[in-house]
Amino acid sequence: MAEIVSATAKPLARRCASLLVAFSVSACTVVGPNYVRPASDIAPDWQSSSMVPVPKQTGDMAQWWKHFNDPVLNGLIDEALRKNHSAKIAALRVMEARAQLEIAGSNLYPQLQQATGSALYAARRPSGGVTSSQWNYSAGVNIGWELDFWGRFQRGIEAADANYLASLDSYDDAQILLVTQTATIYAAIRTLESRLNIVHGNADIQRRSLEITEHLFKSGNESELDLQQAKTQYLSTVASIPALEASLRTTQNALAVILARPPGPLPEMASGVGVIPQANLLMVADLPADLLRRRPDVRTAEMQLMAQSALIGVAQADLYPSLTLLGSLGVSAASISGSPTTAALSAGPSFTWNIFDYGRIRNNVRVQDARFQELAELYQDSVLQAAGEVDNAAVSYAKSLEQVSLLDQGEVAAKRALAIANIQYREGMADFERVLDAQRALFSQQERVVTNRGDVVGNLIAVYKAMGGAWQVARPEPFLDDATKKTMKERTNWGDLLDVPLPATDADPMTRK
Repeated sequence: MAEIVSATAKPLARRCASLLVAFSVSACTVVGPNYVRPASDIAPDWQSSSMVPVPKQTGDMAQWWKHFNDPVLNGLIDEALRKNHSAKIAALRVMEARAQLEIAGSNLYPQLQQATGSALYAARRPSGGVTSSQWNYSAGVNIGWELDFWGRFQRGIEAADANYLASLDSYDDAQILLVTQTATIYAAIRTLESRLNIVHGNADIQRRSLEITEHLFKSGNESELDLQQAKTQYLSTVASIPALEASLRTTQNALAVILARPPGPLPEMASGVGVIPQANLLMVADLPADLLRRRPDVRTAEMQLMAQSALIGVAQADLYPSLTLLGSLGVSAASISGSPTTAALSAGPSFTWNIFDYGRIRNNVRVQDARFQELAELYQDSVLQAAGEVDNAAVSYAKSLEQVSLLDQGEVAAKRALAIANIQYREGMADFERVLDAQRALFSQQERVVTNRGDVVGNLIAVYKAMGGAWQVARPEPFLDDATKKTMKERTNWGDLLDVPLPATDADPMTRK
């Protein structure tokens, strides 16, 4: 056996050296287009003109919600990032893409790996003779390795890598959506609470007017008309309370779902009831055009485009012949005394070329190219849509800010008008209709003030969402909780894939790996 191995060692070494040379050559031959980022329809220096007159302050945009200085909001967002089911689904899709990337990478190694073995026992007993037995043993290994001459496997790895990056971008996008939804719903709850406070306050004012007119009517100093008008206005105001309370509960339930909690009011929101969070827009260091390209949904569109570019190369590689190195090593022996132990080694190339499938393969290349162009258009559309969102959110925020001082002045004037109307009514200088008008005007103005304050917060949150803020905060954190990782490891051998942290995200998707 030793002589056989020695005799075959040198040819095997030569074959291995030839294999390494062929592999080196194959690594330099990659068919298909190399990805080039398409020119954007948005100019590099584009920025929304609506953001220029908006007051700004400096700060960390990655955690913009902390500038509201609301500990309750901060705690709710932290909880949402940890517990929300949609965020966990996005994280699990990252793990799926990681495993797919490992599969693609395995194609660079021998694809056929097969071990065989057998044992045969035979016994014979001649008539009247002694029983004789015999064992035969054999074992072998078959290996097949397709060389990546045309870069099909390398392009497959590029596509899997781009899909992995796209899954990371989708994960980032889920973080943005989660943070902005939590902040938006929180602000909506506070706005509804403030509106309820206003309704109750105006109902108290109108109830006192009703009590006065009722007393005057019973004493014969006032007509029934004033009483019924006061009663109508009071009951109309009180009747709006149930609808607001229903809206409040519905909004609270929406926030509970995001936090993966049972429906109902949140205990931590019992403090600060009706206080709408306020903050100014943070100073943006980068140009909005750069921020657009860093938005996770835009990055996802580009990574999908990059993956499709690689798939064109995968399809084109089928136009060329493939070379597979096949080899087998076998050993056989028998238990009969004096029988030889033999070893066999064979190796050689296998040449495959789908010449008669040329039309099908060529059209498959065209299919992949058409899909690439479709995704290129989708990428351009995503950039334009993102720019539109930024401008819409910026102009809404700027215009809602313009209303703040005007509405505040209007509320002050409405309060003063009601006070004057009450004085003139008591002194007999005005009828009760003036009081009712003043009460309605105050109620309406206070409603507008509160609604406007809620709009300012909502539009500010929309600006941050449009500019892609908040995704950076999730990357350093564990993207799967310990309980989920433990369950998955007990079910399947994941190795260390579940423990590898997410890669840091660079500003340019072309440099991220």
